[in-house]
Amino acid sequence: MDKPEYLTQDGLEQLEKRLSHFKDVRRPEVAERLRLALEDGGELTENSEYEDAKNEQAFIEAEIVRMSNILLHAVIIEETSIRKDTIAVGARVTIMEKGTRDAESYQLVGSAEANPGQGKISIESPLGKELLGKKVGDKVTIKAPDGNLTFVIQEIA
Repeated sequence: MDKPEYLTQDGLEQLEKRLSHFKDVRRPEVAERLRLALEDGGELTENSEYEDAKNEQAFIEAEIVRMSNILLHAVIIEETSIRKDTIAVGARVTIMEKGTRDAESYQLVGSAEANPGQGKISIESPLGKELLGKKVGDKVTIKAPDGNLTFVIQEIA
């Protein structure tokens, strides 16, 4: 059985746009590159443009399949249904690493939408897994290469 792919509404829209771009723009572009490379003639084994275009085509087709599969199994995170007392998928949490004064805020999302640089962490990441089901004031500890890191949950929004 395929697992659900949790997405915010924004994440869903971004993925749909990217899929459309791959199907409507990137796929025809690489098809044209392949056609031109074949018209150049010569041995295909010695035609680097043909080989590059074939590799790009394989990547594009794999991405189209991957994105289509995510959309097929998408479960939209409804912002209005997110509880504020317990951390669940879609929750925005503020945590503080023990021994520091710097709070960090994240939204817990599915792996397809995760982007730590944008403050979105996967529920499948070590920190995401530990945060699920916790409440304000709870502590979570994760193993890191430099040792264990302990965080205190400051806020759930």
